[in-house]
Amino acid sequence: MSTPRQRLDRSALVAAAVEAAGLDDFGEPTWQEGLDRLLEDLRAEARLHELGVEIAAGEVLEYLTNRLGIVAYRKDHPRLAAAPIDRPIVIVGQPRTGTTILYDLLAQDPGLRVPLTWEVDAPMPPPDPATRDADPRIEAIQARLDMADALVPGLLAFHPMGALLAQECVRITASDFRSMIFTTQYRVPRYERWLLDEADLAPAYRWHRQYLQHLQANQPPQQWLVKSPAHMWHLGALMGEYPDATVVLTHRDPLKVIASVSALMAVLRRMASDDVSLPEIAAEFAHDVFVGLDRLVAACASGVLPAGQVVNVHFESFVEDPMVTIESVYAQLDRDLSDGTRQKMQSFLDSHPGDGGGSGSRYSFADTGLDADELRERSAGYQARFDVRSEPLR
Repeated sequence: MSTPRQRLDRSALVAAAVEAAGLDDFGEPTWQEGLDRLLEDLRAEARLHELGVEIAAGEVLEYLTNRLGIVAYRKDHPRLAAAPIDRPIVIVGQPRTGTTILYDLLAQDPGLRVPLTWEVDAPMPPPDPATRDADPRIEAIQARLDMADALVPGLLAFHPMGALLAQECVRITASDFRSMIFTTQYRVPRYERWLLDEADLAPAYRWHRQYLQHLQANQPPQQWLVKSPAHMWHLGALMGEYPDATVVLTHRDPLKVIASVSALMAVLRRMASDDVSLPEIAAEFAHDVFVGLDRLVAACASGVLPAGQVVNVHFESFVEDPMVTIESVYAQLDRDLSDGTRQKMQSFLDSHPGDGGGSGSRYSFADTGLDADELRERSAGYQARFDVRSEPLR
């Protein structure tokens, strides 16, 4: 049986991807540094159990294989390099602030194009509009998500995912190996510090554009709607690649966010490790979230995020009346909210009840072991800047 070091060896995984895809051109070499740093931490720091090693190796192999396929398709279809990605709408905010349900509701608008989970996870060949709703890859990806929920019961209830639901940008930038998806799923502290404090994210956003161009290869371009809390840490790189983007910012009390995200990350990491500490995760994420919020405040103050390209959404208002919030968002986006789209959004809300982590029924701030007074002082600048109310903690 191979050891974790052998199973998580870069040369072996690259060779396996080349064999699986029958291709050997990975495009820009920007993926290499992140992969090397990730694999080093997976071997040395992640505390993976035997199944966890296989999960991590399988994911890396899939990201490499997807990259090979997209690069090859792009070489065969050079017209894609000029395909427009104009005025994308990008949902950004702290995790657990309603970004997912807002994303899913806006995705009901037929005038917006979203990257669905199945087509992001299995992008070769690019989706055909004639069969997009019945592609056999849908069933395969849904089966994989159901298996993950079986391994970690309640996972999909805590963080809804589905083959036909919109997917986050972290799954796209993962195949450039500059993605917070890895820090969410695994204990990789040195990779995390590199990603947030040292790494140049411009290559990841170039890859992101190429991925969207690939997904729209067989249909006329539409306005893209994408989402990831991870953009908050790298707004300069995001706007550098998409200077005409409209950014929808979601806001919530950071202390409630820290409690919710810590609980979610603990659930996710238990899929690959038996040694998971919620207080350790909370301390790690509390530091990171305030770094992200400081960068957000600075980006708004400096004009990196132009005021005319920002729409602010407060979590409490959204939970209180989602459709009123949607109407406000559409007015600020200068989009028409048709009766048909409104009905589709309401139907989605009716069929997806639950708090999305909002009520705190699955987490407690007390579980984090953190000092609430200290963190409240740390969050004061952000809360004042965006008029974010402090919520009761338990």
